[in-house]
Amino acid sequence: MQEISKLLREKGLKVTPQRLAIYSMLTSTNEHPTAEMLYKKLVIENPSISLATVYKTLDSFKLSGIVKELSLGENSARYDAITKKHSHVVCNCCGRVKDIVHEKLNNLSEKISDEIDYTILSEELVFYGICPECKNKKLN
Repeated sequence: MQEISKLLREKGLKVTPQRLAIYSMLTSTNEHPTAEMLYKKLVIENPSISLATVYKTLDSFKLSGIVKELSLGENSARYDAITKKHSHVVCNCCGRVKDIVHEKLNNLSEKISDEIDYTILSEELVFYGICPECKNKKLN
């Protein structure tokens, strides 16, 4: 918790129990949760937390650069505590989102920017498919 408190202070954010709980939850999962998913898990141990607090906190985290907001074609944004460049894969059946860290995808924007004569400002690479669990369910 001390590391999280230090990070929040470095980013100019006030350290509150709600912010600590939200960031801790984000860093302890690789589910890439929505605000609603976070709220449902957090409210069990933090009954005073509101959905509005979760949304406002995620927005301040996003603006300070300590979380990344993912727009994956769903009704709600998902959030990722890993802010360095990486790709994702989304299961079309269950909605699971998984990180992809692969050297062939490293620096992809730099590799193609010269070819297309664009100055690339950001990059988000998302693959869509069927996860192994859903694939197995369909086979059985």
